[in-house]
Amino acid sequence: MSTLKISDGVVKDEVLVLGLASTNSKGGIAIETGEMAIDTKTVLAHLVDMGATGKADEVIKVPGTHVRMLVFTGLGVKSSQYSHETLRRAAGAASRALAGTASATFSLPAKSLAEVAAIAEGAALGAYSFTEFRGSTKADFKAPLKVITIHSKLASTTDAKAAVSRAAIVAKYTYLVRDLINTPPSHLTPDSFTKKMAAVVKAAGGAKAGLKVSIWDEKQLKSQGFGGIIGVGQGSANPPRLLHISYTPKGKAAKRYAYIGKGITFDTGGLALKPAAGMEAMKSDMSGAAAVSAAVVAIAELKLNVAIDAWAPLAENMPSDTATRPSDIITIFGGKTVEVLNPDAEGRLVLADALMKAQSSKNKLDGIVDVATLTGAQVVALGTRTSAVMTNNPDFSAAFLKVTALSGEQFWPMPLPEELRASLDSPVADLANIGDRMGGMLVAGLFLKDFVAADMPWLHLDIAGPAYNEAKPHGYTPVGGTGISLRSLVTLAEQG
Repeated sequence: MSTLKISDGVVKDEVLVLGLASTNSKGGIAIETGEMAIDTKTVLAHLVDMGATGKADEVIKVPGTHVRMLVFTGLGVKSSQYSHETLRRAAGAASRALAGTASATFSLPAKSLAEVAAIAEGAALGAYSFTEFRGSTKADFKAPLKVITIHSKLASTTDAKAAVSRAAIVAKYTYLVRDLINTPPSHLTPDSFTKKMAAVVKAAGGAKAGLKVSIWDEKQLKSQGFGGIIGVGQGSANPPRLLHISYTPKGKAAKRYAYIGKGITFDTGGLALKPAAGMEAMKSDMSGAAAVSAAVVAIAELKLNVAIDAWAPLAENMPSDTATRPSDIITIFGGKTVEVLNPDAEGRLVLADALMKAQSSKNKLDGIVDVATLTGAQVVALGTRTSAVMTNNPDFSAAFLKVTALSGEQFWPMPLPEELRASLDSPVADLANIGDRMGGMLVAGLFLKDFVAADMPWLHLDIAGPAYNEAKPHGYTPVGGTGISLRSLVTLAEQG
C-alpha cells in the first residue's frame, strides 16, 4: 500500500498533481493549484493546444520545469469551492494514472480540513492494484504510486495529520474489501474467508484492540438452527460458516450497531442455475460480508467510541444432489419457516439467520445495517454506481444519507410498499423467499423486514451494481471489487 503524507514545504517530488477545470462552453480551461503558487501561463497555452477540457476523469501529463512532470486532473466546471467528492475522484484519477511512479505531491484546491481529507482519501484509494494471481504477466503491470504527499498549509496541525492518518486506514481496509472480492472462489471459500479475517483481526491487535472473533462451523450451524445458512450451503463441498467480529471500545460505548453482510462466496444459483454469461462476476456475491468485516476492524483501528457487532453469514450456493430444491421448506434461526421457491434468491436466507442472531444478543442495539449484493432489480432501478437504502425507520435512513454525503458514496432511498408484502405469502410456510417480480428489490427488502423487530431501527443496503465494476475504471474506482459501503459504515460509527 502507498505511504500517505502531508506537507507544506518545498515540493521535492518528481511529480506534481494540479487541478484543471473548464471555464465555459467554448473550451476555456483554468489551472487550479490549491495553495501552491506556480507560473501557469505557458503551461496553460500548452494544455489548450493539447485539447484539454478539464472534465472529470481527464488526466494530462506534461513536462515540468522545477519538477520532472506536471499532472493535471479534471475537476469539471470551475468553482469557488469544489465538492469533497469531486476532489476525491480527481485525486483518485490522477493516482491511478501514476502507476509506476515513485512519488507525487498533490496540490488541489483545499482550504479546509475536510477538503484535505477528501484529497488524501481519493489519492490513496486510486493507488490500488490486484496482481496476486498473475504469473508470467505480473511484471507487465506497473506498481501503484508508492508515496503520496498532500500539499497544504494545514500540514503542521494535529487535525490535518489525523485526517491523513484516517484516510490511510480507510484506504487500507477498502483494499482488503477489494482483495476479498477479487479473489477467485477457488481460493476464497466460507472457511478461508473466516481464516483470512481472523488473521486480519490478529494483525490489528486482537483483544488488545477490543476485537473478538467467533466462528460457527456447519455442525454448530445445523445444531443451533441456522436453517438459512445451512439450506444455501448444503449443496457445496465447501461447507458454510457464520463469522462474528465484535469491537468493544474502552469505556462506555456511545452506541452499539450490528453490521450484517451477505457472504455468498460463489453463487451459481443452486438448482435454479444461472446462465453462464456473467456468472464469473458471482465471486463478488460476498461483497457485503467483506465490507462489514473490514469496517469493524477499521473502526477498531480508528479507536471509535461505538461498539460494533459484525456478522458475515457465509455459504457457497452450488447445484448438487444435496442442494436445496424448489419448494423445500427451511427453518430460520428463531423458528420462522420459509418456502424456498427459488434457490437463487439465497442471499436473503442467510441474512435472515444473521438478522435474527444479531437481535438475540443480550447487548441492546441502537440499530442494524445489512449490506448485500441482493438483487439484479437494484441494477435495473439505480444502475451500477448508486446503491439502494431501505428502512423501517425514516429517521435512521435520513441520518445514514447524511453520512453518505460525507463519505462520498452514492445511495438512494427506496420504499418498502406494504402492498407488495402479500406476494411473499406461502400456502405451506410462514412466508416464501420470492414474491412479485416487478419491484423485486423492494420485495427482497420486505422479506428481510419480516426478520427485524418493529422497534429496531434497521437499514437494508442493496449494493448489487456498485459492488463490482465490470466497466472502465473511473475516479478512485478500479475494475473489479470497489469496496462500496465500507466508508459509509465507518463514517456512521464516527457520527455516533
